Amino acid sequence: MSNLTLGDLSITGLTDIKSFTIPAKTLFPDFNDSLVKSLEPSEQLIVSKGLINLTIRSWLLRQSGQNILIDTCVGAEKNRPNHPHWHRRDGIEWLAALDKEGLKPEDIDIVMCTHLHADHVGWNTKLENGSWVPTFKNAQYVCGRHEYNYWSATYKETDKHGAYEDSVLPIVQKGQMQFVDDGWELAKGLEAQLSPGHTPGHLCLKSNKGALFCGDVIHSPLQLSFPELSSAFCENPILARKTREKILTETSDSDSYLIPAHFADPGWTKIKKVGSRYKQIV
Repeated sequence: MSNLTLGDLSITGLTDIKSFTIPAKTLFPDFNDSLVKSLEPSEQLIVSKGLINLTIRSWLLRQSGQNILIDTCVGAEKNRPNHPHWHRRDGIEWLAALDKEGLKPEDIDIVMCTHLHADHVGWNTKLENGSWVPTFKNAQYVCGRHEYNYWSATYKETDKHGAYEDSVLPIVQKGQMQFVDDGWELAKGLEAQLSPGHTPGHLCLKSNKGALFCGDVIHSPLQLSFPELSSAFCENPILARKTREKILTETSDSDSYLIPAHFADPGWTKIKKVGSRYKQIV
C-alpha cells in the first residue's frame, strides 16, 4: 500500500479485509442492470457478474509527531454470526499492516470513529482475559456526540452485530471516548464535519491540505456515476443522497482527494464533475 503525502500530512491505508464481494442489488436496492450498460467500458468493471468488491481499511494519519487512526475496521475475535466473513477473525492482516508502519497499538494517539457500525469500530477493543478492553491504551478515542447518543438509545433494537456493546461501550466506560460536534478540530488542520444520512451522526474529516476522509458517505465508485444510489445500510437514504451529492460537489470543486473507507487500493481518488456524474481523474 502506498502513502499519500500532502505537506506535513502522511496518509496510509491499513487493510483489514482486502476484498469481499456483495451483490450490487443487495448493497444498492435501487440498482438495476441498465445502470451498468450506461457506464463507459472501463467503468463497467466496477460491477462484475452482478457483484461489487469492497475493501475494509483504517486510515493512518501521521502529522506533527502524532499517529491518528480513522476507523478501526472489523477487529479480531468479535462475535458476528450474522456476517461470516467478520465472525471471530484473528485480525492478523490488520496488525501486520500496523507493524509494517513501525507502530504498535500503544503508539496510536487519536482514534476517530466516523460512525459506529461494526466494520468501523472493531479494533477499538481487544479480548483480554475474557473482557473487551481498549486496543489503543494510550489513545483518545473520538466520535460524534449525536452519533453516540443515537446508538446508546437504540442499540438493543438497531445494532444487529453487537458492536456497540463490545467495541464502543468499553471505551466509554474506561473514560477514553470524547464526544464531539460539527466543526471540532481533531488536530491542526483536521476538522470534523457532520455528514448525516448513512447514520444520524456520521462524521467526515477534512484536511486543509486537500483531502476529505468521508467514511461511508460513499461505498463504491458506482456512486460516482450514480450519486443517487444510497446503500441498504443507510439509516436515511434520502438524507444520505443529499449529503453525498454535497460532498462530491465540494470535493470536485476544491480539487481535493476523496478518501472513502471501502474503495479498492490505493483508496483515494480525485474526481471531476461531468454533467450529473463524477469521474475519477487520479
